[in-house]
Amino acid sequence: MAALELRDVVKHYHGGGEIVRAVDGVTLTIEAGEFVALYGPSGSGKSTLLMMCAALFAPDAGSIRFDGREVGGFSARESAAYRRNDVGFVSQEFHLTPNASALDNAMIGLGASGFTLREAQAKTLPWLERLGLGARASHTPEQLSMGERQRVAIARALAGEPGLLLTDEPTGNLDSAQSKEILMLLVGICRERGAPGLLVTHDPDAIELVDRVLTLRDGRLVHEPPPARPVSGAP
Repeated sequence: MAALELRDVVKHYHGGGEIVRAVDGVTLTIEAGEFVALYGPSGSGKSTLLMMCAALFAPDAGSIRFDGREVGGFSARESAAYRRNDVGFVSQEFHLTPNASALDNAMIGLGASGFTLREAQAKTLPWLERLGLGARASHTPEQLSMGERQRVAIARALAGEPGLLLTDEPTGNLDSAQSKEILMLLVGICRERGAPGLLVTHDPDAIELVDRVLTLRDGRLVHEPPPARPVSGAP
């Protein structure tokens, strides 16, 4: 089974006469079926690292490999095919099309992969049902709660049966109960499918269910635990 492997990954930006070390020599491996949280404050480089794992842009140095392939060296066409066929991406923003049904929103990426409408529906509807949206497949985003919209976005990410799950603050718009439910679902799917998963977050409440927590600060992995989860009822 495929793992996600990063070795000495670097991404620097030039701005205001300074070099911003967004990612500064990160090495990590996420095994098949493992769901890992990348924790850290805003501006620590978490989202930059995630975007490189998704081949949205290449590192300045170092190696990012998935399923034995060098992701950082993909051409534009190879990058698009990788995101379409291998990556399930869930973000804080749902990016749902208004006035389109939950089913249409969830299967929108499958058309580009060559599936017919019937095939796309057959692959997508079981995910909506599993996510508790089978009875709301015809509802538009305006008719769905925030938690239901996030489930549609997750169904869209999973409909293509990706080998890698990348999630950027996927519970940022949800309450604590919804957040826990969504994270339990994502962890379970990674384990079930044997897919590596990476969660980017700065929320200490979001990391209690993952297999492992890595802390990123100023673009570097640091050996420090994330803040302890607040005790219920504590001041």
